[in-house]
Amino acid sequence: MPTVFFLSDYGTQDEFVGVVHAVIEAIAPGTRVIDLTHQIPAFDVRAGAHTLMRAVPHLGPGVVLAVVDPGVGSGRRGVCIPVDSARDVPSYFVGPDNGLLPGAAELVAETPIGRAFELRRAEPAGERGATFDGRDLFAPVAAALCGGTPPHTLGDPVDPASLVRLFGGVVEHGRWHDSRTCLRAEVTWVDHFGNVQLAATVVDARTAGLPSTGMVEVAALTEGGLDGRHTLSPALVPEGLVLRCVRTFSDLGHGELGLLVDANGHLAIAAGEASAAHWLNVAAGELVVLAW
Repeated sequence: MPTVFFLSDYGTQDEFVGVVHAVIEAIAPGTRVIDLTHQIPAFDVRAGAHTLMRAVPHLGPGVVLAVVDPGVGSGRRGVCIPVDSARDVPSYFVGPDNGLLPGAAELVAETPIGRAFELRRAEPAGERGATFDGRDLFAPVAAALCGGTPPHTLGDPVDPASLVRLFGGVVEHGRWHDSRTCLRAEVTWVDHFGNVQLAATVVDARTAGLPSTGMVEVAALTEGGLDGRHTLSPALVPEGLVLRCVRTFSDLGHGELGLLVDANGHLAIAAGEASAAHWLNVAAGELVVLAW
């Protein structure tokens, strides 16, 4: 059974998601559509890209349809990225060329992108405007691919190097102002439970010498930071907060703050049966410092 894995910032209050489902079913009857999420913050391409990267290692064969598209109706391209892999992973990524797709495509391919196609756009039917590419461009392409249509018939080849890419998450280690070792990392995600995922991975933690037991302070970034190069906002965390390094959530007492490696291999700040993001006053896109 052909499968489309669908992600967007459409939400579920309006009819947008249901209409995309209907278009796919009309073109490729029997196609299964799995909704990864439609709660990406509106217009937040970076959040959508991170979500895709967390999800794609667990997806099987099919087409990834991702639409977080603040540039809809503009000159930005719609693209299809084929994935060549011997493993059972998605075969195509379809969506806007705004940085949403390449990271996830390369993650499942385990190699740089080798091919990409700029999708040909049909003229809007009747008096429709050009503001719903999820319905009018991306859904028909995803359905056609599920039906066996080769991508070169749907668009023109483009240089993969020309695809828009996002900057990677900020991860740096060095010395804090009081000479302690520190690791500075961007907050990439705050989940439903208030767990705070950092861009730093378990490999980054090892490289920096972060202890696996004991206590680590989480600190607000002082003006200028370690080198002043980055423009992300510093998290305004309360002074003197410490995290206990633990293996899993249940190791923390109620409301106790801790640091662990999450299910995606990233460092995460958690609180026992509580929202760490609330207590730390942090949001995605901000910077925090771990010092020890």
